Amino acid sequence: MVTFSIIIPNYNGIAFLGPCIDSILAQEFQDFEIILVDNASKDRSVSFVRVTYPDVQIIMNHQNRGYAGGCNDGARVAKGDFFLFLNTDTTLHPQFLIKIHEGISEYPNYGMYAPKMLYPDGRINSTGICFSLSGAAWDRGMGEEDTGQYNNSEDILGPCGGAAVFRKETFFDAGEFDDDFFLFMEDVDLVFRVQCAGWKCRYIPDAVVFHHHGGTAGVDSDITIYYGNRNILWYPVKVFPLWLLLLSMPWIIGRTIGIIIYYTFHGKGKIAIQSKWDALRGLFLMVKKRRYISHAHFQISSIRHCFFGFAFNNKRFL
Repeated sequence: MVTFSIIIPNYNGIAFLGPCIDSILAQEFQDFEIILVDNASKDRSVSFVRVTYPDVQIIMNHQNRGYAGGCNDGARVAKGDFFLFLNTDTTLHPQFLIKIHEGISEYPNYGMYAPKMLYPDGRINSTGICFSLSGAAWDRGMGEEDTGQYNNSEDILGPCGGAAVFRKETFFDAGEFDDDFFLFMEDVDLVFRVQCAGWKCRYIPDAVVFHHHGGTAGVDSDITIYYGNRNILWYPVKVFPLWLLLLSMPWIIGRTIGIIIYYTFHGKGKIAIQSKWDALRGLFLMVKKRRYISHAHFQISSIRHCFFGFAFNNKRFL
């Protein structure tokens, strides 16, 4: 057994894999394994890692299973007590694992741990997940200068999927990532289910990750617009407690109309409409999955940092 299984789902991420893996190998805490899950990349990702980092375990998928499916594939073979899911376009501070391990020791009954994620220029990328009643989800503090405003450890809803630590027991207890989400909002869906299962998340600000954000999928690409806006309709229907879902419905409908108008004026109306149409077609599946989720342990305190109002997004229109 090892303490950490570091799982990196990859699709054509060769430009980022070297710095990412180098930062892992440079950790002062060395009790870990690295698992690269390649989602049928068309670049030389697999051969590069195999030659340059022979100790990295590689899982080769014959099709792109997305971030959700790739993470699940890695978790199913992982030996660690804790899973660290990493985007390829991340690098870890050398003391990252030490600080996470200290946080785990201080808060041993928690199921999730969220680091402080920074852009390469030092601005904040994420200090945990937030959402609004419209279904829009974003990263707390995203784009702000890091002046110490998020330097206190505290309970939050959950970690950003770009660098998220889950206790192994918690991850499987909550039902893993949902493969149907493929990409985007899969982290929001999972952290809600973890909270519903009675586990909490602790924010560990001394554990620092640098994240390019959108390095592989692209920030405004069609794939980002499609999956982001499809899944924004799916996850509330699947995981919101009934009172929160009913409260959210007017905001969700309003945001859906607003998204289509916005992207139509920006030349992306077709992909936005397709995302919402496919979301509607998949709602019955989400309702079916909802029946297997108990909200008995969900605590409103877990969403106290989130915005109860109408918002497309506090930083961007996703």
